[in-house]
This record gives sequence, C-alpha cells and structure tokens, in this order.
Amino acid sequence: MPRSDISLDDISTSSHDSEDEEYRLAQQEWEESLKQLQQLVSIVLLPFFGKWLGRKWSYWAYSRYLQVGLGKQFFFGTPSKSS
Repeated sequence: MPRSDISLDDISTSSHDSEDEEYRLAQQEWEESLKQLQQLVSIVLLPFFGKWLGRKWSYWAYSRYLQVGLGKQFFFGTPSKSS
C-alpha cells in the first residue's frame, strides 16, 4: 500500500483555511450589500422624501400666507388673547 504524505494536521489546517476563506467572502459580500443599501438610500429615498416634505411645507406655508399675510403673525403665530 502506498504511503500518503498528507497527515491529519494538514487536513485540519486545510479545512480551517477554507472556513476562513468562506468567512472572508461572506464578510465581503455583506459589506458590498451594505454599500448598495447606502447608495439606494442616498440616491432614491432621500430625494423622494425631501421632495415630499418640501411640497408639504410649501402647501402649509402658502395656505398660512393666504390666511394671515406675510407679517409677524405668519412667522410667530396669532397673538394669544389674555384675560
């Protein structure tokens, strides 16, 4: 029977190296997924919500302007009535 040059230590080291490689690849894929998610948020979601909030604020400001005009009441509210 031919003698093998591979010992048990070599096999365990080899499996340990492959586990490390799998972990490194999984970590790299996870970081890439996080980067893609950040890009999605910064390119799609933030502009969408900014546009939505800007329109909400402008509708509110325009209706307030129509109600009270562009004076102190517009910025500071209506004066409270004291008894």
